[in-house]
Amino acid sequence: MPTRETFDRDLHELQDDLLRMGALVEDAVRRSLEALRTRSETLAAEVIAADNQIDALHLELEDRCLRLMGDHAEDIARLTRRMAHEPLLKPLIDIPRMGDIVRMMLREGLDAFVQGDTELAERMAAKDDDVDHLFSQVFRELLTYMIEDPKSISRATHLLMVAQALERIGDHATNIAERVIYMVTGTLRELNV
Repeated sequence: MPTRETFDRDLHELQDDLLRMGALVEDAVRRSLEALRTRSETLAAEVIAADNQIDALHLELEDRCLRLMGDHAEDIARLTRRMAHEPLLKPLIDIPRMGDIVRMMLREGLDAFVQGDTELAERMAAKDDDVDHLFSQVFRELLTYMIEDPKSISRATHLLMVAQALERIGDHATNIAERVIYMVTGTLRELNV
């Protein structure tokens, strides 16, 4: 299982590369307008050629983003293997709801990234509040199980770790939304503080 520090470092590197891509796009726009102003075919050809670099970085960033979120999915799968031969502590209601929301956030986050859509990024990030609320609810419920029956601590802890992985995916999706907004507007602000 990757450590939180490793994950956070990888996410920071992804964010830095996203900002680098934003700077490349900004420079391409500036240069294309300069080519238009000066009617420079040479500069226009350079901008067109440089777009391949932007496209390649875009695909790489999407791939890395999905891999980063995939690490949390792997964590959930590993926890599932640990719990596979034990009866469920409680019916799974809120954890699947968290999963549905974070999957939607990821889908919308990638769409916002591809389209440069700040409104979609903000709407998507707002859903993290729902994920956080469900995580708190799951935490309180599982803590009650652990207090009432110490034999349930292991099973409750595993479910809590699954919920925490989903909550982290929601946080990271929100970070992507923040970077999309920065890439488009040049203003970096935290969402859902």
